[in-house]
Amino acid sequence: MIIKKLTKKYNGKPVVDEIDFTIPKGKVISFIGPNGAGKSTVMGMISRLIEQDEGIVSFEGKELKEWNSKELAKRLAILTQNNATQMKLTVKELVTFGRFPYSNGNTTKEDEEIIERAIQYMELEELKNRFIDELSGGQRQRAFIAMVIAQDTEYVLLDEPTNNLDIYHATNMMKMVRKLCDELGKTVILVLHEINYAAFYSDYICAFKDGKVAKFGTVKEVMTKEVLSDIYRVDFEIQEVEGKPLSIYY
Repeated sequence: MIIKKLTKKYNGKPVVDEIDFTIPKGKVISFIGPNGAGKSTVMGMISRLIEQDEGIVSFEGKELKEWNSKELAKRLAILTQNNATQMKLTVKELVTFGRFPYSNGNTTKEDEEIIERAIQYMELEELKNRFIDELSGGQRQRAFIAMVIAQDTEYVLLDEPTNNLDIYHATNMMKMVRKLCDELGKTVILVLHEINYAAFYSDYICAFKDGKVAKFGTVKEVMTKEVLSDIYRVDFEIQEVEGKPLSIYY
């Protein structure tokens, strides 16, 4: 996925200002940065939920705006923080929803097999007839990931997937993110506030500051005292845990 000169303005002021970077396939890429840095707006433009003012997003040799909705839904899945409508579905209904771009509303035997495999993969067999709003936060996240698996897209976009989860469920969520990449070959793009989750589970990090890309690179290239202290405007120190550069600040 290639992003060139991507720009978004609100009230004449750029919140994303002519950014350029390329997202490699089959990797986990995290967007980090303080509130207002532009990371969620970029995620919205990449998913076509927000219309850019200038610039392009392209993949498979075609600009994002040129894909029709059905074809785009076969290539790109997004989980946002606002899933209120889907909360009234059962787990199986939610996962079935992921097959809509392929099934024209009528699930085939192949669709049913894919749906069941996704439910089993996320260990949700005993919960598949429960409504989403009856589940715990961690179970809900697993159900939404099962829907993404059933949708079978190359790109998976996750906006704050650890939000409102305790450390146990947030860690499990990030382990699932790695499985999407390592076992299923997905390209996963996340917006994260917790930078140590980004450091421990990502391959690449895109650090935003004031609507621009401050640094895009591998975890070790971005997770440095200089980069983090600059974008967050506080003093950071870096320590290695299991070969990963994790941050502390004061």
